[in-house]
Amino acid sequence: MDLNLRTSSLSKLLVGISYKGETENLPDLLIRQVTGDSRKVVPGALFVACPGEAVDGGHDFIENAVAKGALAVVGEKKAFGIKVPYFQVENSRLALAFLSAAFFDHPARKMTMIGITGTDGKTTTANLLFQILKTAGYKTGLISTVNAVIGDFVLDTGFHVTTPDAPDVQQYLASMYESGITHVVLETTSHGWAQFRVDACEFDIGIITNITHEHLDYHGSFEKYRDAKARLFFSLTETPKKKKGNIRLAILNLDDPSYEFLKEVSKCKVISYSTKEKADIYADKINLTKNGLQFDANILKREHVLINSNLVGEFNISNCLAALSASVIGLGIDPDMAAKGISMMTGVPGRMERIESGQRFIAVIDFAHTPNALKVALQTARKMTGGKIIAIFGSAGLRDREKRRLMAETSLSLADLSIFTAEDPRTESLDQILYEMKNGAIAMNGVLGKNYWLIPDRGEAMRKGIGMAEDGDLVICCGKGHEQSMCFGTTEYAWDDRIALKAALAELLGIDGPEMPYLPTQDSSGG
Repeated sequence: MDLNLRTSSLSKLLVGISYKGETENLPDLLIRQVTGDSRKVVPGALFVACPGEAVDGGHDFIENAVAKGALAVVGEKKAFGIKVPYFQVENSRLALAFLSAAFFDHPARKMTMIGITGTDGKTTTANLLFQILKTAGYKTGLISTVNAVIGDFVLDTGFHVTTPDAPDVQQYLASMYESGITHVVLETTSHGWAQFRVDACEFDIGIITNITHEHLDYHGSFEKYRDAKARLFFSLTETPKKKKGNIRLAILNLDDPSYEFLKEVSKCKVISYSTKEKADIYADKINLTKNGLQFDANILKREHVLINSNLVGEFNISNCLAALSASVIGLGIDPDMAAKGISMMTGVPGRMERIESGQRFIAVIDFAHTPNALKVALQTARKMTGGKIIAIFGSAGLRDREKRRLMAETSLSLADLSIFTAEDPRTESLDQILYEMKNGAIAMNGVLGKNYWLIPDRGEAMRKGIGMAEDGDLVICCGKGHEQSMCFGTTEYAWDDRIALKAALAELLGIDGPEMPYLPTQDSSGG
């Protein structure tokens, strides 16, 4: 069935939605779309007015939505003078999630849903689990910050997208079900949970990677950030009964400080994993190399399996254990089959991804954009080379300001040379961001021009970094990873660190290569 031609009666959509308004004799309206974006309204839509972060954009655009053909409106405020049926709810965003699910006939109820959250490692864990399930013969879908995989169709989501909005999530799930998919791996962010984008996904298994310093600008405190992620585990007991049965399993990281809190709030079966302790599933006989990792996975004190992975870095052991927990303990997949799936995954775009242009030093792109992620990326880099580590990164505007100092301090501690540059300054002053990073470097006794530099243009920063690299050194560009744009002001400029680094290497080596992508900082940098 073409999902774009789907319709549903208004009365059917409102079943289970608590609202103020007419409850009897509802108009027999045929709804052709559910949306919270007035710009996307088509004739026959049900428009859900959601309050914005800065302004009440949703309610302000009700009149516009009706003019474009919305047949009914849902909102949080009392409304007068609206020419179509209006239904007042307590939480518009939550209503949008469940209305979207109802519009697509609750696809999550027909599949096994696995949710993954955490500060770092979500995408890698999601891709590991996706690969295991495919190797084991499961028809599996994936929604991550890198892409959405629906059968043979791959949708790129690398354009500054975290968890998609609720209507998009439900449409993806409906497409997956129509494609014959039985299991879905869904990466969920704290923003996604705080904004109720995934509340109607009816998860069977929840996985946490870790909870570290990030997004405090949005959530206000670490506790609120942690609570947003904890909603995944609260939700497991709220998932209605499914024909295939309910797993209701929480998979927690015993090595992370969040463990005790999440264990307390998870009112279902809990499985722990660890690289240090004898948890339900834990790693032993760990062997790290420049090209991958190997360890024994001990499972429920009954069996063990040898894991060989192409992923580098000790932190990826935790990601492998999380994926093993869900597949072997949660879904009953044979451990050897799960190990085969892990071994087949060569890497994740933008995660410790090596760029090879024939240079005599190592060049790496990584998504690390938090203090903890930068720490583990640089620790991994140290094990990949006996030469210098040259780190290039920035800190995003309109995001947690404290991490600017923390990331600079981390790099001064673990890298030999650090270059601070642009990373989505948005409407903030890039000079001010770099100044705050500079203060972190000064706190670590950094000397400008000796072991750290401030270079606003990211392409020029790459040129500087690789220009200083000698045989056997390692240059690592962090913060953007798979993303394909960078935001200055309110404009997204096409930008891919992988293309930019290849362009810089081509210039250095005097070989053919891509052109350096344009950023507005080039106009003042001479680049």
